[in-house]
Amino acid sequence: MTIVATGTDASAGRGVGPLLRAWRERRRVSQLELALRADSSARHISFVETGRSRPSEEMVLRLAEHLDVPVRERNSLLLAAGYAPRYPETPLDDPALGALREGLERLIQGYEPYPALVVDAVYTVVAANRGITMLLDGVPESLLQPPLNAMRLTLHPEGLAPRIRNLGEWRGHLLAQMERQIALHRSEPLRALYDEVAAYPVPKAVGGEAERDASVPYFALPMRIEHEGRVLSFVSSISTFNTPMDVTVSELAIETFLPADPATAKYLRGQGD
Repeated sequence: MTIVATGTDASAGRGVGPLLRAWRERRRVSQLELALRADSSARHISFVETGRSRPSEEMVLRLAEHLDVPVRERNSLLLAAGYAPRYPETPLDDPALGALREGLERLIQGYEPYPALVVDAVYTVVAANRGITMLLDGVPESLLQPPLNAMRLTLHPEGLAPRIRNLGEWRGHLLAQMERQIALHRSEPLRALYDEVAAYPVPKAVGGEAERDASVPYFALPMRIEHEGRVLSFVSSISTFNTPMDVTVSELAIETFLPADPATAKYLRGQGD
């Protein structure tokens, strides 16, 4: 396991002050509020942001924590302040993460027959169960070549998009989700992926865009997808790791799809028999 320098020469050259100020403004937190959270003073925060004071390594990490700075970007802040990166970025296939990989596989397999998958920071699929494989039936081989990308598979006009009955709603939900993540993580690869999938032509859903049935009390926006002549309805839930100490682990997300109606649940249980 190695610690890699995830920052850039440019960010190190700018100094940590402007970077911290940018994160504070992005979080819409005043210098006084940040000082109170971090057990410091507004004067000291001001001096740090203007470069008049060099923060200690502990202070950089404390401010990053209270500003909810992603783990990858915390390394960049440390580099900009003249310190070594703190958080390793361990490849997912490293033996050190063997127990984690096994746990993730058991988790999503245990969720069967309902679909579940694990993605990284740019929606590359790192694990998926048989429920996901079922939904991908009929997707062209060209889109199934590794590395699989969940956003491309869902929104590509030759992927799942033509089969999603409420494509307008679901596409809007996914793009808004990516926009929120871009604002949080400042990720250029994620921005490039967003630009790509947002530019895909929008195909007509199978059977036309379905109107939402106002009599059905959905507790979350469902994805309604055509599968072998049936319309299956799912709501998704995304889980991440609590207080991760590794860049790779911090960027993993587990997405599970729960049946949104009794008919979908019954059909999936039949598939699992």
